[in-house]
Formats: sequence, C-alpha cells, structure tokens
Amino acid sequence: MRFDLTDLRLVLNVAEAASITHGATLSGLALASASERIRDMEQALGTALFERKRRGVSPTPAGVALIHHARLVTRQMEMMRGELGTFAKGLRGRVRLLSNTAALQEFLPPLLGPFLSGHPNVDLAIEERPSPEIVRSIARGAADIGIVADAVDPASELETFPFAEDRLVLVAPAKHPIAHRRRIFFTDALAYDFVGLPTGAALQDHIDGHAARSGRRLRLRVRLPGFDAVCRIVESGIGLAVVPKAAAARCRRSMSIRIVPLADAWALRHLRLCVKEARALSAHAQWLLSHLRRQANSGR
Repeated sequence: MRFDLTDLRLVLNVAEAASITHGATLSGLALASASERIRDMEQALGTALFERKRRGVSPTPAGVALIHHARLVTRQMEMMRGELGTFAKGLRGRVRLLSNTAALQEFLPPLLGPFLSGHPNVDLAIEERPSPEIVRSIARGAADIGIVADAVDPASELETFPFAEDRLVLVAPAKHPIAHRRRIFFTDALAYDFVGLPTGAALQDHIDGHAARSGRRLRLRVRLPGFDAVCRIVESGIGLAVVPKAAAARCRRSMSIRIVPLADAWALRHLRLCVKEARALSAHAQWLLSHLRRQANSGR
C-alpha cells in the first residue's frame, strides 16, 4: 500500500470535520477527487476507513489506526520543515492554535502581528473552541497549542504554562437599575434581559452553563459576534452582557456603559497555554509557544 501526504492530510481533515465534503474543502481537493482517494485507500487496505452515516462520517477501527499514524507522520514532517527552516527560510510551516473566546478576541491579536512579521515562513490556523474541547484536541494530537481557562483541569499528560488573567464583568447601560452597583452575583442579574455572543461561542457556552446550573436561563434579546458589537447594543439600553474586563474597559472609553464586577468566584479565570509535549512540537510551533510565553511573562 502506498499513501502519500495528500492522502494522510485528507484522512485527518475528514476525521476532524466528520464529513468527506468538508474534509475535501480543508484539503483543497474537489469532492470527487477526495472520494476517489478514500476509495483507493480502502481498496488497498481491504477495509473501510469511514462509516458513512446520514449526517457525516465517523472513522472505523481501521480508520482510527490510520488517523493515529497520519498524525505522527504529518507531525514529523512539520518538525523536519521547522528544523530545515533554520537553513532554508523559504520552507513554510503551519501551526494550529485553538483558543477560548477571551484569549482569541482580547489577548492574542496584539501578540500575533509581531510574531508573524518576525516569522514570514510560519502560517497560523486559529480556531475558537470551548476549553474542555481544546484540552481533548491537544491530548489526542489534533492541534499544536491551546489556550484554556484554568477552570478546566488539563489532562495529566499535557504541559501547561501561564498566559493571562481574564476577569469577567457585567456591562450595563448607563441608566440601568444595576449600573451603579459595586458588584453583583450573576444569579441576581438573571432577572434582566441580556445581549450575548453567537450560539457555539466558547464564552457564551460558559456563561449559559453557569445560568443553567443556577436553574435559570439567560433572556437573550440578541446575539452578536464580538465584544465591541455586544457593548454597543448594551449602550442602547437593550440589556446586560458578560464580557472580559479588558474588553469592557476598552469599550467604555467610547461608549456610555457601566462596568459592574461579578461577585462569583468563577468570574476570575487564569488562562493557560497547553501542549501535549513541548519538545515534540515542530520548530514552527515551538517558536510560537516561546513567543507567547515570553509575552505572558513580560506582561506580569
């Protein structure tokens, strides 16, 4: 059997997307070409790699075994490119970073520009995910670096490093009944309307979970992508919102909103970088990890 790197990357992308169609798109292949490659691999192995379902696909035991080896091979290729990249600057590498909402919108943007400028042969693939999902993805080798909240206990085999402090606060319209409270418990705020992030946003899932554990539901009037848009709607008097303190302070400079600290212990989170094994990362991923750790240390 002879599988090339395109085959292996296709298998990984199909498994990650749980869809041959989406996996083909991620691999830069036409659907017909991707389907033919998978059929050829299955014929060469004499067994199916994916179980076709009404909604997507899932790997068979043979598929799981191939996925494991495909990750090892592609990781080794990234390491090779990284090491050779110190000699041949034209060789490119790709680092996959998973992040929760707060880090992605507030802490990462000012750090990534300088890194990318200093490493023109490194490309980044960044996705927003909930912290528990990030931990699972890093543990199984599906991504290089994750940024998670310390409320999640990373799997014991993961290496973690401090990144940033993230305090969640309520933002309220200037004339809202709670606007001048010194602090408030989240459950008390649930009596009012809210403005939220889109369904599936990591921070929104986190907030919804705390509301559900209190036996209540958020009365969401509207969902908007991004903290600036959320705060702008709050300013118009539509409702309250839970956002990182850094975002609230930035928006308050140009908007008529009030910041009300949350009294709940879960409102203070420490964000951490996590990797499966720092030494096993590609050189490109090690450069990014070192940059983020260095910036985190300089910020304290």
